[in-house]
Amino acid sequence: MVGFVLSSLAGLVNQVLVSRAFGTSADLDAFFAANRLTETIFSLMAGGALASAFLPTFTSFLTRDDRRGAWRLASAIANLVLLVLGLVSTLCWLAAPWLVQNVLAPGFEDPEQVRLTVSLLRVMLISPVIFSMSGLLMAALNAHRHFTLPALAPAFYRIGMIISVLVFVPRYGIHGLAWGAVLGAGMHLAIQLPALRGIGARFEFRLGFREPTVQHIGRLMAPRILGAAVVQINFLVNTIIASGQPEGSVAAITYALQVMIMPQAVIAQAIAIAALPTFSAQVARGKLDEMRASLANTLRGVIFLSLPASLGLILLRHPVIVLLLQRGEFTTDSTELVAWALLWYAAGLIGHSVLEIIVRAFYAMQDTRTPVIVGALAMSLNVVFSLIFSAWFARIGWAPHGGLALANSLATALECFILLWVMRRRLGGLDLRRLRRGLAASVAATTTMGVALLAWLTISEGSSMWLIGGVGIAIGAVIYWLAALALGAPEARQLPGILRRRET
Repeated sequence: MVGFVLSSLAGLVNQVLVSRAFGTSADLDAFFAANRLTETIFSLMAGGALASAFLPTFTSFLTRDDRRGAWRLASAIANLVLLVLGLVSTLCWLAAPWLVQNVLAPGFEDPEQVRLTVSLLRVMLISPVIFSMSGLLMAALNAHRHFTLPALAPAFYRIGMIISVLVFVPRYGIHGLAWGAVLGAGMHLAIQLPALRGIGARFEFRLGFREPTVQHIGRLMAPRILGAAVVQINFLVNTIIASGQPEGSVAAITYALQVMIMPQAVIAQAIAIAALPTFSAQVARGKLDEMRASLANTLRGVIFLSLPASLGLILLRHPVIVLLLQRGEFTTDSTELVAWALLWYAAGLIGHSVLEIIVRAFYAMQDTRTPVIVGALAMSLNVVFSLIFSAWFARIGWAPHGGLALANSLATALECFILLWVMRRRLGGLDLRRLRRGLAASVAATTTMGVALLAWLTISEGSSMWLIGGVGIAIGAVIYWLAALALGAPEARQLPGILRRRET
C-alpha cells in the first residue's frame, strides 16, 4: 500500500505537470486517444489476463516445492508473450492511420489532429512489449511474497513520465510525452530486476507449446482476454463518443478517471495484489474455510477505506481538481469539465474497489470464466448506458461526458453485486458475520463525515480553494476515523497498531 501511495503521489505530480503544459487541449485528446490502443493491447495480451492465469499456476509449483518447473513455465510464457506482442505491435504500427480514423477517434475532424494521433500511437506501441515482461516479473515476485519492488514499479513509470514533461516536452511537445510513456515502461521493468537474484530465477529460451501447464495457462487466459476485450471496448466506445463531443471531453474523462483511480489503487489494488497469493495458497491446500474468512475480512477492510473516499471525492471534487490540476493551460473551464466527470466516477469508487478483491478470489480458484461472463454482461450494459446517459445529459442541458462516467459507475456496481452473489454460492457463504462486524459503523461514520464536510463547505464558501480543499480533506479524515473508532469499527482500532508496527 505504501508503494501505491508513492505511485499515486508520483502520478499526481505527473498530472499537475501534464495539465499545466497541455490543459484539455486537442493535442492531449490525441495523446489519450492513441494511448487507449496501447493500453488495450497490453490488457488483452498480457497485463491482468496474464497475471490472473499465471500467478495461481506458478504458485502451485512453488507450493509443491518444484522451483525448476515453476521457472520453466515462466520462461515459456515470457518468450511466447514477447513473440506475440511484438507481432501485434508491428501490425498495429502498419495499420495506425486506419485504426485512428476508423476505431480510436472517428470523431476527430481536423486532419492535423488525426496525423498527430497516428504519430503518437506509433511511438507508444513500444511500451506494451516492455510492460508485458514487467507484468510477468511482477506476478512471479508476488508469488514469492515479494511486494516492495513490484509496488514501487508504478511509481517509477510515473517518474519516467515526469522526466518526459520536464525534459522532452519543452523540446518535442506532445511527442515528448509519448516517449515518456516508453521511458516509464522501461523504468517499470528495471526497478524489479534486482529482486530476481533473491528468488532463484532461471530463464530459458523455450516456448513449450505442447506442455500441459502452458496450455492450461492458455485456457485460463482465453476467457480473461475476452473479459479484458469487453472492458477495453467499453473504454474505446467512451473515447469514440467523447471524441464527437466538445473539445476537451476526451481529456476530461481521462483526467477524472485517473483522479478516481488514485485512491482506488491505494485502497483496493494494493490489497488485492497482496491477497491473491494468500487466496491461491489456501485454495491449493483445500482450505476454503480459511479463504472465506480471509475474503470477508479483506472485503470489509476495503469498504472501510473506499466508502469515505468516495463521498469525500464527491463533496470536495472542485477544490481537489483546483489543487491538483488548475495551473498553466489548465483553466477554470478545464476544472469544470473534469470535476463534472469526477462527480459521477467517484460514485463508483466503492464498486471498483470491491471488484478488485472479488475478482482475485475467482482467479485464486482458477476460475477466470465466471468473472469474464459477468464482466462481459456488465460492460455491454455500460456501452448501452453510455449512449443513453450521454444523450440524456445533452438533452437536459448537462455536459454529456458526465453521462459516460455515470454509465461506468452503474455498470461496475451491477458487476460487483452479481459476482458477490456467485462467490457466496461457490463458497457456501461469505461469512456475513465478519462482513457485518463494523460495516454499519463504517456507514454511520461516513455519514458523520459527510455532514461535517457539508458544514465546512458552507462555512468556507468564498475562501481560497487551497484552504477549502486542504482543510476539508484533513477534517474528513479525522472525523471519519474518530467516528469509526467511537462506533466500534475493527479497522479503526487496528490502524494505529499497524502504523506503529510499520514505524518499528
